[in-house]
Amino acid sequence: MIKKKGFAITMVVLLLMVAALAGCSGGSSSSDGSKELTFMFRGGTDEQKAYKEVIKKFEEEHPGVKVKMVVTAADQYATKLRAAITGNNLPDIFYFAPGDVKAYVNSGVLKNLTPYIEKNKDIKLDNIWKYGVDLYRYDGKMAGQGDIYGMPKDLGPFALGYNKTMFEKAGVPLPDKDKPYTWDEFIKVSQELTKDTNGDGKPDQYGTGFNVQWALQAFVWSNGADWLDESKTKVTIDDPKFAEALQYFADMQNKYKITPGIEQSQTLDTYQRWMKGEMAFFPVGPWDMSTFEKLPFEYDLLPFPAGSTGKSATWIGSLGIGVSSKTKYPDEAVELVNYLTTSKEGMKQLVDAKVQIPNLLDMADEWSKDTKTKPNNKQEFIDIVNDYGRSLPGNYTYNAEWYDIFFTDIQPVLDGKITAADYLKQEQPKMQKLLDKAVEQEKKSQK
Repeated sequence: MIKKKGFAITMVVLLLMVAALAGCSGGSSSSDGSKELTFMFRGGTDEQKAYKEVIKKFEEEHPGVKVKMVVTAADQYATKLRAAITGNNLPDIFYFAPGDVKAYVNSGVLKNLTPYIEKNKDIKLDNIWKYGVDLYRYDGKMAGQGDIYGMPKDLGPFALGYNKTMFEKAGVPLPDKDKPYTWDEFIKVSQELTKDTNGDGKPDQYGTGFNVQWALQAFVWSNGADWLDESKTKVTIDDPKFAEALQYFADMQNKYKITPGIEQSQTLDTYQRWMKGEMAFFPVGPWDMSTFEKLPFEYDLLPFPAGSTGKSATWIGSLGIGVSSKTKYPDEAVELVNYLTTSKEGMKQLVDAKVQIPNLLDMADEWSKDTKTKPNNKQEFIDIVNDYGRSLPGNYTYNAEWYDIFFTDIQPVLDGKITAADYLKQEQPKMQKLLDKAVEQEKKSQK
């Protein structure tokens, strides 16, 4: 009875979400005879404002088209999009994650954009990040090749920032923007910058404070380990190099004391500490630039510290903008996607709003050299895309449940209650079981 009741409640929630999105589906004609498209997306306040301005400009240049914007909170977006798919009420244009390409193509959700792109002489794919475009290609068997089912909204290279003002005040030499710290060097500098500045016997300034879900990748990859093997069918976290990287990550709090502990994090989280100038190192994404423009200190970018490979590593995020396979106005819908992702006019507005790096290569080169805007070393973002950034592991598989559980269970390691090696030994079989299930689901979806 309890299970049935829970199922009923879940269905009610989904039906309510579908009802809320019912007005999004398939395009419609407005009262003045214009073609109306719905565009569903997510983003912070600055990003929403930027997109409203770009859409306004698009409508001015396309007088017969109106765009209805449907904005959702980031943590609710995926759930609401799936509810819209389930209820057959998809918006005309919408964000989707690269890891969903295979499932959405196999289930007939996404329109193939290739024919529209090929006939549009204004779109020059060789002037757009190849990495970004390839994220949304699929040939029916392998992601990364074949037809294009979405265009990259952007690329989000996850860089490492540092508080330049704090370094200068403490008399600590500034980092080399072209040479990463070793792990030992990073600990040493972080310890120098972890201080009790008010004399109460407790640190109130820290070296760093990384979120494990978004920063562990840099340490694992730079140490020569990974979550998956080359075939993307075997979970490889039981590698000793992986254990070494995870233990190093946990030791930053428990052994070296360069990050706030549980008690300190409850009073002020690491993002807030960074914003107040109480943290030396903190990750920075392009989406942070508009907010970080107002920081009460000078900041800049540097490579993530390097493990045994001697090379930095980090990930590149992305969202695609796709078109519903059932839209009534495919030409107009694809035109809007192109305007948001490949046009110089639309891209300039979004870049000037400081919410992303340019999709266009020539614009990105010019942008990275502009020292009038923060951060000064914007070239680091470009280097990540060109040289050492990677896709998140969950993007390679039919679903990411196997990857998500890794972070769901990880807290005891971070708290020092279990070693990294023991955790990885017990977690690998659970993750492999979920990955095997995802592989099987993909095979069935292709039939």
